[in-house]
Amino acid sequence: MDKQYDLTIIGGGPAGIFAGFYAGLREASAQLIESLPVLGGQVSALYPEKRILDVAGIPNIQAQHLIDQQVEQFKQFPIDVKTEQTVTNIEKTADGFTVTTPSEVTHSKNVLIAVGNGSFAPRPLAIDNVKEFEGKSLFYAVTDLAHFKGHRVLIAGGGDSALDEALMLEPVAKSVHLVHRRNEFRALEHTVAQVKASTVDVQTPYMIKTIEKTDNGMLVTVKKMRSDDETETFEVDDVIVSYGFTSDHKTVDGWDIDLETDHRLFKVNTQMETSVPGIYAIGDSVTYPGKQALIATAYGEAPIAVNAIMAKLYPDRRGPMHSSSIIKQK
Repeated sequence: MDKQYDLTIIGGGPAGIFAGFYAGLREASAQLIESLPVLGGQVSALYPEKRILDVAGIPNIQAQHLIDQQVEQFKQFPIDVKTEQTVTNIEKTADGFTVTTPSEVTHSKNVLIAVGNGSFAPRPLAIDNVKEFEGKSLFYAVTDLAHFKGHRVLIAGGGDSALDEALMLEPVAKSVHLVHRRNEFRALEHTVAQVKASTVDVQTPYMIKTIEKTDNGMLVTVKKMRSDDETETFEVDDVIVSYGFTSDHKTVDGWDIDLETDHRLFKVNTQMETSVPGIYAIGDSVTYPGKQALIATAYGEAPIAVNAIMAKLYPDRRGPMHSSSIIKQK
């Protein structure tokens, strides 16, 4: 008989990795399936250099370092990790589910979805010659901090990512300009206060109108919002566009299970179970009253889901009171 896992985790970002670790603590037989070549999800792919501030007990940590630490923690347990595999289908069976990828079909009593926002792409800058600069001097995320050392940088955007990037680049770049189309920012109040107290040159309410190549870099023209033709120009080496990302669940939509959603987010109950019994979901892909899309929130959702699964599978086992009680004392 083919092996049947207690739990299949789909998605190898922070939430999925922690769910795998916690499944190991509960001695569940589990596999983790990730479509990217390495674990880390959007954190590694989009903002590995970003500083993460909302993990309890860790005042400040680089995003990729956080993932590296999680992977090291995760390695304590024999969870089957399968990277570069996309789950193309989940089908209900008499005693669980079949999980299909292009490489294999496996069997699992339960499924835990931790796919974040699904597949994602940056919101592009809407100017005619944008392709001329993309990937060379125009970027949609800071993945290599060293590239910007001593450069003149202009950042466009007004959310947490844009302001975090401005603060991250301030001590590295020669100069940093922050352009936002509104006077108010959408970032955390503390982050906004930090930017205002920094050397970052803040320009509001403006948005990028044109970019021209020059002998010494790029000439960026920004237009003042709600004005006829009031503009400012900046000569810079790099532009970072931080308008957010568009996402879709095309792969999930193709599965043979029908999960109830709200604005394309999976609706879950207090045990993180979806509308399909045996299918659980955590992280940025789920919604419930009061939900906050934070890494810290996802870390809390993972043990809720895993413990709920284990309680159903093994009702005679006594669940843990504290995490320290799971690990046998030497």
